[in-house]
Amino acid sequence: MIIGREKEQRELQSLLDKDESLFCAVYGRRRVGKTYLIRETFNYQFCFQHTGVAKGTLRQQLTAFRNSLVAAGLVKCSIPKTWIDAFELLKQLINNAPSGKKVLFIDELPWMDTPKGNLIGALENFWNGWATARREKDIVLIVCGSATSWISKKLLKDKGGLRGRLTNRIKLLPFTLHECELFAKSANLALGRKDVLELYMILGGIPYYWSFLKKGLSVAQNIDQLFFTETAQLHDEFEALYSVLFKRPENYLKIIRCMCDGKKSGMAREEILRVSKLTDGGTFSTILEELEECGFIRRFASADTAETNALYQLIDNYTLFYYLCIKKNAFSDEHYWANTFTSTSHNAWKGHAFERVCLQHVPQIKAALGISGVQTNVCSWFTHGTEERRGAQIDLVIQRADGFTDLCEMKHSSSTFSIDKEYASNLQNKLEAYQELSKDKRNLHLVMVTTNGIVHNNYFNMVQNEVTMDDLFAI
Repeated sequence: MIIGREKEQRELQSLLDKDESLFCAVYGRRRVGKTYLIRETFNYQFCFQHTGVAKGTLRQQLTAFRNSLVAAGLVKCSIPKTWIDAFELLKQLINNAPSGKKVLFIDELPWMDTPKGNLIGALENFWNGWATARREKDIVLIVCGSATSWISKKLLKDKGGLRGRLTNRIKLLPFTLHECELFAKSANLALGRKDVLELYMILGGIPYYWSFLKKGLSVAQNIDQLFFTETAQLHDEFEALYSVLFKRPENYLKIIRCMCDGKKSGMAREEILRVSKLTDGGTFSTILEELEECGFIRRFASADTAETNALYQLIDNYTLFYYLCIKKNAFSDEHYWANTFTSTSHNAWKGHAFERVCLQHVPQIKAALGISGVQTNVCSWFTHGTEERRGAQIDLVIQRADGFTDLCEMKHSSSTFSIDKEYASNLQNKLEAYQELSKDKRNLHLVMVTTNGIVHNNYFNMVQNEVTMDDLFAI
């Protein structure tokens, strides 16, 4: 049973209704549920389906493609020598198929693109020179891949023969908190919203990770059995995650490591270069772009400064958890999460992770503020400290067309959050810095986004609006 994904299912099903041949790319990070979505939507009924071979040679890729052709019904079929030959065999299979729409599903297409294999040239020839030229207009080609950067470069932004040939593109995003709550209910996990939130801060909205949760176990017990026991199902997931997405993951991981060890507020390009000890240039820029495209980091400039002053910030929930928690389990404690549940480091991680979850649920925050229908510019803002003023950073700024700007502060707390004198001074510094130094002349609203609301004490009046954990679970 598919949880959520109604919009994506409707778009996929609509491919069968149009009187033309269609080319659709479905992409998104590893384990987000792309393959499952496509197979379930089409009830596993394909004229042809194939999955690329991870790290396979050209010969291995072509052999696997031939095997898929045989499985689909092409009896007399030798191993092709080139991709041009392989697609010629696919044409034979299609010509022999019954009348009606013919759905072709090629999974993990990026894995098939080996050096000097000319996969894209052969695919272009198949689609432009044959599939779209058929009188029947009966082909639906769906390609899929976890290497989001490859899909973007080779298909979405291609400057060659495939330029403009994609008729549909579906970027499958991780589940929201609402969808994870639905998933937990369908699996009878009996989790409260605080539990779902904590699991989301660790697993993100990746359905594959959530599928390993066991009913009858607490959150701490589930996390221990997923990551810290000797037979943990996701013990080696981190290495697999990056090695599958990137052909040479070493430099990508150098950037991820230094961003995790650095300031949680983010790092400038020059700082990342200095700490990672990588060489500046086009390759470094490409790595940053691909990490951003895959959803591991975000790039943000201050709302009113040049893009060259942008900061980069790690936002992937699981990666953050891996570096701040899994790698710190120096003694290989199989009950690490249960034993550190009340520790200072655990609470620090919670605060950091909750901010990331809020940034992943901006539409829900806007809905809670009653501004879903208002045109907005969502950004961040920061200023470096000087002798006269402390530095200030606001991770979520919502500039509204109705003349107001919401400056959102995000705080995780196990109970109702209390603004004390020191924190109030910090908030006031942020408000004054933004009002004085930004180019934004709108009226300012301070918004507190917390887990359980705010204590109505002497400092509460500086807050214009509250958003709570329950608001983040909205559809």
